[in-house]
Amino acid sequence: MTAVRRTFASSLFVGALVLAAGAATLTARGDEAKKDAGAATTTPAAAPSSVAVVVPPPPSGSKVMIATDSGTVACREQAAQPFLIRGNWFPRTNDAEKQKEARKLFEESLRYRTEKYGYFEGYGSPKLNPHPPKFYAKSMTFMGMAVQVNERIIPALKCVESALKAGPAGNEYHPHAMGGIRFHNTYRGMEISNHVYGIAIDIEPDRNSCCGCVAPWPDHPLCKAKNKTVWERMAMPKSWVDTFERFGFYWLGHDVLQDTMHFEFLGDPDKVTDPANSGAPLPAGAVASP
Repeated sequence: MTAVRRTFASSLFVGALVLAAGAATLTARGDEAKKDAGAATTTPAAAPSSVAVVVPPPPSGSKVMIATDSGTVACREQAAQPFLIRGNWFPRTNDAEKQKEARKLFEESLRYRTEKYGYFEGYGSPKLNPHPPKFYAKSMTFMGMAVQVNERIIPALKCVESALKAGPAGNEYHPHAMGGIRFHNTYRGMEISNHVYGIAIDIEPDRNSCCGCVAPWPDHPLCKAKNKTVWERMAMPKSWVDTFERFGFYWLGHDVLQDTMHFEFLGDPDKVTDPANSGAPLPAGAVASP
């Protein structure tokens, strides 16, 4: 899938990230007219007390294993890291300190993404990573769908796939198309799309809406329907969202965009699997994704 992500905002990161009180600071997407379905590391600073968006993972499920070249390995469950969640970069307040803290989170996220996933020209510093994200792009299949993503999140996607196949969720929904890495930034202003880093995917844009996006997405029939919850504005079942979030993915349906097709890996790519359980036999009922 190719995509054109648009940002409309009452204010953007400019200077000290000046925002209008109570205004919705949004990144809206015209995403792909969604007809087409596409070095050293540092430890981030702890999120400040003003951080508002923290989505904990759902209750732990059964143990999940994936297959590797050296044998099977156990998947670790983890939540999205708060400083990487875009909702935490846009406080709806005039409080200068909270705006400053939000800007700091954004800058830390930019540094982290560059170090982990590649340097995209104009965002961050090439000193943090000499390679662009496309250097790390690799093709894989997920639930039978071909997709190209950053190689560092492939194990996390395999963990999700293994968990879906091991339980009833895998039979509750059968998507036919998905998109992954993009090679141009489809956000405006100072934001950069996680699709650029190859750490975001879109699943069936034609069936899973983005009602907070720019036109034509608000015209989607599911967005036009009144009195619908975000969960009712998509074909994907909640069980899929719960499964993704067990393994470090963040669902942008939680965001003001209500982008229900979109998942982005905001966990730690170095903590996807547990080396201590490498080569362990599969537990009863577990499924290993190849």
